[in-house]
Amino acid sequence: MIGLYVTVPIASFRRGAAREYWETLPLPSPSTVYGFLLSMVGEVDRTCHIGARCTAGVIGHPDESTVLRKLWRIKDKKLGLGNGSNVRPDYQELLTDVRLVIWLDSSEEVTESEGTLQQRVAASLTTDGRSRISRFGGLSLGESTHMVDEVLPIQRAPELADESVRMFLLDKSGNFTLPVWVDHVGSSGTRNALGRLIEVGFEPPDVSRLPKIQDSKVLMTK
Repeated sequence: MIGLYVTVPIASFRRGAAREYWETLPLPSPSTVYGFLLSMVGEVDRTCHIGARCTAGVIGHPDESTVLRKLWRIKDKKLGLGNGSNVRPDYQELLTDVRLVIWLDSSEEVTESEGTLQQRVAASLTTDGRSRISRFGGLSLGESTHMVDEVLPIQRAPELADESVRMFLLDKSGNFTLPVWVDHVGSSGTRNALGRLIEVGFEPPDVSRLPKIQDSKVLMTK
């Protein structure tokens, strides 16, 4: 298992059911964390590391604000993106000064074509490993405009010793559901994990309580 300390100056982790008013979750879902890690290592195939377990915890309480911004939507396929009825102002919740802890474990990954995701993330944190990564644009978490400020191995963030973190961990009697896989065409393939936000320290959590990245369609064809 590997732990990361991640900071994002401005972020929004949109709730799946949000429509005109874009509410934010207090922290990124496992599916968002997984996408962030794939981007970090330059992987464009999101099925490459099925079976990885990952989750996030938020440190402290980021400031919340609401902004009115121009958002795109498809109301008329004949019009281009951002034109006419395909654009309108809507409210969006933002978080500022977001500090996160991310845990990743690859012991149950289905494929290891280029090494496990855990190995690739660990390599990306080294100067030599980072120089071999080919990726697109800047590193973001959530929306593409919400750029990450820093990513460190958790051992290199000693200032965290006196703080606590609210971590999303699996719990069959939990009260919080977050996606581990999002079906971007409809929602029939979206998979969720049931858990709760638990206040913990900075020690690695029990692996069995980390949400597992699973895509039912891919697993059926393996």
